Amino acid sequence: MWKLLSFLILIFSPLSVRADLIHRLSTSTSLNVGGASTTSERIGSTYSVSGSNIKVASADDHFGKILAPSNNAAATLDPGTYDINTAGSSFSFSESFIAGDAVNPIGTGVDVTSGVVADMPAFGNTTTQSGGVAGSLAGTILSSGVMTLTAGGANTSAVGQFVSEITVK
Repeated sequence: MWKLLSFLILIFSPLSVRADLIHRLSTSTSLNVGGASTTSERIGSTYSVSGSNIKVASADDHFGKILAPSNNAAATLDPGTYDINTAGSSFSFSESFIAGDAVNPIGTGVDVTSGVVADMPAFGNTTTQSGGVAGSLAGTILSSGVMTLTAGGANTSAVGQFVSEITVK
């Protein structure tokens, strides 16, 4: 009887279970203020002309031509004078001129004040990113996990993260 009773107690009694429980809390903030930057590319002057049945008006005339600049100015165009070569025949004519950039004296063109690009060079190709201004940029995380992020000025970012992880092994 004792054998049967021992067997029944073993079958119906709760078995012990072992499990590892890991609970991890992690908080972080990242505040970033971007810097001011300007990239400029000075472009040169170009002139092109094409056509058929076109001539210069007289021996003293010319097709358009670029005139050399003086005192760091941009080159200019002398347009020339044209005429039809054979009257009554078809003709085509095309010309284009791109005025290049003047040469700025050293030390001019870009001013940065309090992290913001106040002015920039006026070149043909210019890319400007305004500087960051921290302003009221802030981030706090309390021990309870409550997070407060405050936006800053231009070109800033605030990222907050709270992670709660439970692992059962």
